[in-house]
Amino acid sequence: MSEPKLLYLSQADVGAVGLTMREIIEALEVAFREKGEGRVEMPPKPGIHPRHDAFIHAMPAYIPALDSAGLKWVSAFPENAQRGLPYITGLLVLNDPETGLPLSVMDCVWITGMRTGAATALAAKHLARPDSSSVGVLGCGVQGRTNLLALKELFPLTSARAYDIHPGRAEAYAAEMREKTGIPVEVVAQPRDAVAGCDIVVTAGPILMQPHATIQAGWLKPGGFASPVDFDSYWHPQALAQADKFCTDDTPQLRYYQEVGYFQHIPPVHADLGELAAGQRPGRERDDERIICCNLGLAIDDMATAIRIYRRAVERGIGTWLPL
Repeated sequence: MSEPKLLYLSQADVGAVGLTMREIIEALEVAFREKGEGRVEMPPKPGIHPRHDAFIHAMPAYIPALDSAGLKWVSAFPENAQRGLPYITGLLVLNDPETGLPLSVMDCVWITGMRTGAATALAAKHLARPDSSSVGVLGCGVQGRTNLLALKELFPLTSARAYDIHPGRAEAYAAEMREKTGIPVEVVAQPRDAVAGCDIVVTAGPILMQPHATIQAGWLKPGGFASPVDFDSYWHPQALAQADKFCTDDTPQLRYYQEVGYFQHIPPVHADLGELAAGQRPGRERDDERIICCNLGLAIDDMATAIRIYRRAVERGIGTWLPL
């Protein structure tokens, strides 16, 4: 019998595997359909909070259809930018569902960014107008980038607007995303200019216990779709209340977050993404509906992505094998 070993994949290794955004969206669609049919195991993520508005979360999940099981240990520290460090850091452990042995330990920063964008695109597939062509992005970091990349995979985008509290970041974002996507990206000076008139709006700032509630009622147009990647941090309660449908990726986890102090002023939940993917609840039903889907970021997103990364890394000889 060979000695047990695991594959270590650094952040560079994970990126070098070459998994595309389209492949990640497809993997998440399988995972959420399985979730809607009750065939995944995913307890609400516990966390610790060493600093104000910072967290370290444990995110376990098992997706039988993808033969993927594991846990992500991920942190988000808003003050890291002042230290020259990334906001999101962490590791993911992938296990063999047959034996429980660890298969791989991999950096989760690339995975977190990409699968979050993919989840937005999957939600938009069910909830945005299919002819959506304009996107407003508020918060020009990693998530602002990956969300635009993912939406471009599914929608005929012809324009984007970018806002950040640091104008230099918005300018850098616009230049980079114009080159990567071929979409004209306009930098705007005011948050409202990144919301009003856009078909799709993504807010991707830090997650805050006390929302700054910048986006006001009436900014999101009738027929618009919004993906608050930063929970409800950007949204005034009256703006949320205007949603004809409010969705999430997992209702039990949303209730958990409400218990610990987030999401204190949100509308009733219409459906979660598993119910939408499985066809159990309707998505968009009218062109003029305002719809908001707040994806919390789920462990099934990570495990659906990680298993594909692991298998391709093994095929291509990427990473470092370590003895257990």
